[in-house]
Amino acid sequence: MNFKNKIAIVSGAASGMGLLFAENWTALGGNIVMCDIDAETLNEKVTAINNKKCGVAVGVVCDVRNYEDICRARDITVEKFGQIDVLISFAGGTAVRMQKVDMKKYPEFPDVPIDVYDWGLDVNLKGPFYFAHAVLKQMREQKSGVIVNIGSIAGAECDGYGVEYPTAKAGLMYGFTKCMAQYGAPYGIRCVCVSPGPVLTRPAMANMKTLLGRAAQPQEIIDLILYLVSDKANFITGENIMIDGGRAAMNRG
Repeated sequence: MNFKNKIAIVSGAASGMGLLFAENWTALGGNIVMCDIDAETLNEKVTAINNKKCGVAVGVVCDVRNYEDICRARDITVEKFGQIDVLISFAGGTAVRMQKVDMKKYPEFPDVPIDVYDWGLDVNLKGPFYFAHAVLKQMREQKSGVIVNIGSIAGAECDGYGVEYPTAKAGLMYGFTKCMAQYGAPYGIRCVCVSPGPVLTRPAMANMKTLLGRAAQPQEIIDLILYLVSDKANFITGENIMIDGGRAAMNRG
């Protein structure tokens, strides 16, 4: 695939699959605006990419809970590159894990402080919502673009403790993606959701069962996303695509 002269804006880009996408995208000829809240790590990763191909990556410190930060990232992208071809919202995570909630102190859903769940809903649902709202202004003007939301097997399986994460992911998978596809179609804009099962971005994922008997390598998820944002996938929109090694199809008996 060749993404020469294509511009992507990506949240959660300083680590994990966001960073891996940035590395793949620029290696395939694209330019990228990398957004992340971790300024130090972001600067390091942007520099590393530009050391391989000068000027292809720009870093913008961005809290996805802050709409003004997102609009600033959009404006920097347009000012630097003139267009936005791809938006991917990688930023996210389960609030009870990311906020290091003590399950002994807060044993059940109603016991967990509401501000923990607020953080999770804001990052996992409102973040992609905010980004799409901001970036679609540019995509509408240029009459083209692809938005990729990142769902999760958790959105299908749910969780009685880390409740906000599957709630947010289900919202992206089964509601928001279709809404954006409906809005974007008259303007040549596509929207899809990619929903991974267990991925080896952290060791604990290896313990989740799948029909194929393993967790995914991060590159397998990125390969699917690269296909979906390419011209080869021009007839795909409004879909949630599971890449879970058959976990959702397992016999739970």
